[in-house]
Amino acid sequence: MGVLIAAVMFGLAGAGGSRPGRTKVARPTDTTRGSETHRASGHPVASTFLGRDGVESQTIITENDKPGTEAWKIDPPQWSGNVQGFFDTTDAVAGQKVGAYVSSAAPSFRMIAYRMGWYGGAGARQVWASGTIRGQVQPACPVTPGINMVSCANWTRSLTVKITSAFVPGDYLFKLVGSGAQESYIRLTVSDPSSHAAYLVVAPSMTEQGWNSYGGYDFYQGEGPCTFGTTPASYPACNRARVVSFDRPYAEGDGSAEFLTEELPLVEFMERHGLDVSYTTDVAVSEDPGLLFGHRAILSLAHDETWTYQELEGVRRAMAAGENVAFLSAAALVRHARLQASPLGPAREVLDYRDAQEDPLDHKANPMEVTGNTWLSPPTSYSATSLVGERYSGYLDPGIAVPFVVYDASSWIFAGTGLRDGSQIPQVVASDFDHVASGYPMASDLQVLGHSPVPLLGAFTSQGQWGGDTYSDMTYYTDPASKAGVFDSGTVNWISTLTECPLTQASCPSRLTGEITGNLLRLFGQGPAGRSEPSVANSRAVTPRGS
Repeated sequence: MGVLIAAVMFGLAGAGGSRPGRTKVARPTDTTRGSETHRASGHPVASTFLGRDGVESQTIITENDKPGTEAWKIDPPQWSGNVQGFFDTTDAVAGQKVGAYVSSAAPSFRMIAYRMGWYGGAGARQVWASGTIRGQVQPACPVTPGINMVSCANWTRSLTVKITSAFVPGDYLFKLVGSGAQESYIRLTVSDPSSHAAYLVVAPSMTEQGWNSYGGYDFYQGEGPCTFGTTPASYPACNRARVVSFDRPYAEGDGSAEFLTEELPLVEFMERHGLDVSYTTDVAVSEDPGLLFGHRAILSLAHDETWTYQELEGVRRAMAAGENVAFLSAAALVRHARLQASPLGPAREVLDYRDAQEDPLDHKANPMEVTGNTWLSPPTSYSATSLVGERYSGYLDPGIAVPFVVYDASSWIFAGTGLRDGSQIPQVVASDFDHVASGYPMASDLQVLGHSPVPLLGAFTSQGQWGGDTYSDMTYYTDPASKAGVFDSGTVNWISTLTECPLTQASCPSRLTGEITGNLLRLFGQGPAGRSEPSVANSRAVTPRGS
């Protein structure tokens, strides 16, 4: 089916290690928004300018020219005990003091802060390190009956980290290193609320906390008997958590949750190419939706399924002002949550009852705040297709990936790739996926860019099947009033494909997915995408068209 485009067929190096590295040549300045003085020459240079893969920033280029280190990586663990912890905030700003809560079976431990980026391929730069800190085993984290919330707010604070000017805004991993070679991570995003960078990367913290199984409970499973009178065979699982707390370590990813696989490849891509990027979290956006304004593109990452009403309204208002939105993800805007304070601070607990009748706000507050099983469930009854462009369709079993299939090669997004209609990029569609769905609100100018068969053998869907397949779609539409563009990759795995792999490997997708991502960011970084590339409606011609 189609033409399999193997990366080995192309001579250019690519994304995630396969696109050409940045060269020291003059760059175009058609999107210059300011200037700064070059320290060596004293001559002014453009602070932002349009490059091959998007709007570049001299600040990001200079930052990533600094020496990096691979010491941030965790080697195969050599456990003679344990060390793990969390901060009392998901994001911080310069001048803020952040409390760290650490449980350590080792007699002592250290904490080292790494800013994640490119740094010549090392992936990080060390910014700060603590002294030696006495370790202690913290008490067990209680489970709140009824809502099954696991919270370690009963832990004693181990140290305080002041976010000085040395902490350049970005995504950070703080590595805990026990005296017995124990290692784990704590995540933190350092933000600049005054930034008007072209791109705003929004970390999906609420989704990752919702999947955090630390202590035995998350939004999808739990331990022990049912609550609220449901039965063991019910879905969602009757013993799940109704509230999850950020006041606990992440059980997955050595404490980093899904950051290493579903976020870091995009961070490395953007910083490798010097793109004008700023970072925040969905928690910060929920507290202050104004953080979304003043950028040109909002980037939703990987498995960004859990949203608050405040985040949704903020993104819709930003779109109305002409800001583009890229869902480099699938299953975005499926789960409906709200935030509340914990004993350690504001917005530390995520509420998602997944059943409106269980939610204490049902019939007592704005229906848009009541957490049914999905946004589409009553009383919210909001279809994410009106924003995202398509619907969450299902998922592939772990370890299974299928090719992305080009549907409309004439689109700007495939420029320079050599791809044709029917061309395939291997190993792209994996985990959760979206597809165009009939019967739901849809942009009249929705353009399908990719239409990829997903064999039902090894996949699950409740949204339609055709001859043994369902489908994953890549889509694009432009708002008729603001001209903002909205892109959906159609797969959770898109960011992961940006990871470097050998070009001699026939199944290596990174050169092509990198080219496509660069085309996306170049257009979206220049302002409302519809001004120069209005979407071309073709969804009604796609066969099979969806559920």
